[in-house]
Amino acid sequence: MKKLIYLCLWMTVSMTLSSAVIAQNKNTAEFDKILSSQFKDEGPGCAALVMVKGKIVYRKGIGKADLELNVGMQPGMVFRIGSITKQFTAVAILQLEEQGKLSLHDEITKFLPDYPTHGYKITVENLLTHTSGIKDYTRMKEWTGDLQRKDMTPKEIVNFFKDQPMDFEPGTKYAYDNSGYILLGCIIEKVSGDTYARYLEKNIFLPLGMKHTFYENSTDIVMNRVHGYSKSDSGYMNSPYLSMTQPYSAGSLLSTVDDLYTWTRGVRSGKIIKPETFEKAVVPCKLKDGSSTGYGYGLVIGEIFGSPAIWHNGGINGFLSTGIYLPEEDVFVAVFSNCDAVSPDNAALKMAAVASGKMPVLKETAIDTVTLKKYTGVYENPSKEQRVITFKNGKLYSQRTGGQQFVLSAYAENKFSYNEGMSYYEFRKDKDGKTATLDFQSLGQASSTWAHTDKPVPTHFEINLPAEQLQKFIGEYELAPGFSITVTLESGHLMGQATGQPKFELFAEAPNKFFLKVVDARVEFIVEPNGPVNRMILYQNGEHEGKKK
Repeated sequence: MKKLIYLCLWMTVSMTLSSAVIAQNKNTAEFDKILSSQFKDEGPGCAALVMVKGKIVYRKGIGKADLELNVGMQPGMVFRIGSITKQFTAVAILQLEEQGKLSLHDEITKFLPDYPTHGYKITVENLLTHTSGIKDYTRMKEWTGDLQRKDMTPKEIVNFFKDQPMDFEPGTKYAYDNSGYILLGCIIEKVSGDTYARYLEKNIFLPLGMKHTFYENSTDIVMNRVHGYSKSDSGYMNSPYLSMTQPYSAGSLLSTVDDLYTWTRGVRSGKIIKPETFEKAVVPCKLKDGSSTGYGYGLVIGEIFGSPAIWHNGGINGFLSTGIYLPEEDVFVAVFSNCDAVSPDNAALKMAAVASGKMPVLKETAIDTVTLKKYTGVYENPSKEQRVITFKNGKLYSQRTGGQQFVLSAYAENKFSYNEGMSYYEFRKDKDGKTATLDFQSLGQASSTWAHTDKPVPTHFEINLPAEQLQKFIGEYELAPGFSITVTLESGHLMGQATGQPKFELFAEAPNKFFLKVVDARVEFIVEPNGPVNRMILYQNGEHEGKKK
């Protein structure tokens, strides 16, 4: 929301937690280092909080809350938290289940009788776990920038997406889905007789003493609310306007890092929901084939070096947020950013690992070429997704289907890390001494095992095309509202840059077909019979057509 009351940003933030003494902690310097690598004093910043066993060990604001007024960030300031909203929606549903007003196994048509289910049985639980197959309205091409500026009622939002075809049979796949959480908000209103905003205020915020958490609207004055930013090639910019009526029960809450901690402890206290009821929210959903999605009810269920981690992030115009809880160590970390180009995920996950004492001290180890080459090949998980391990210039490289290629750094003969220490591999041998599997751990996610296969490593054959032949591909291709790939020609090299992402070179393998070396993706330019190029197709986790603007 653009209408902010800026004068309040100069005021001292008075919070219950801010008055507490911050415990001396040996990790303070490490926390500073982690955050300062991403957030700078003169740019949009972040608020961060680390709690260990109920004590504040780190609480800090970095960067600017408002660039135009040159106001520094304070840790008690109010941010949009985006999809962290979903856990509040999920708990509201569980409260209503405790009251006997609904069952998670109820079909949604019990509450929304005119909703078209296309012959499928869609349950409340399917909505909670992103397994409904309902199309996510934020990924529809009709959800244009102009439409995003429009105030809409919950019914109007549902009418926008309800007639879309299903993406899959309910319960057979996991696909993150904002539409499902919009429907949950409608169910809360139907069953409780209250608006979604009023229901949360009465049944969650007030009982838990969350004085700085609100459902955002365009008229209320919110003290200490920060401004949100995006980034373009020319620098920072005010984030594009989004009517906050549209994220609704999927992402319209405002909060502070302190209030998120109050919520995390309070929801487990038995004050607003029975502990055994909440436990259902932190059990990973299983699909019909028995595989785990790693997602409960509004929460990601993962691990940090063997410790259970319950967390979620949020992304919305101008803001990115992450909140993590490690129940065994009683560690809580929240990092909120007021720029949607600077994700706090990695920082928050690393801080949680450090605070819990789980972050290993890694020292890169030299491994001989013969050993490294034994690890190369194509590995598959039970879902038939692939990770390709290759050897080049004395290093191992890893690339997941549709993902970016990373160089692996060895810290033991069979153990490697990459992605700035966020992901870890351990190669294991069978009884005959041959590489059989790799165990993969990405911080915050559940660990997984990938089997070595005999499938050939995919290759591309690069060809050279003259600059005059590349010239016709230059332009901006829109693949979805707000997401484009800009193609430029620089010193004879064709470059592609997706919205909000770095610029990468496109390598030709045919006169109109190109591939990327840093990510598993291909681009095909469609050359019309009369010569012009007005379309491209991006092949990355499916086919995505883009039209030249």
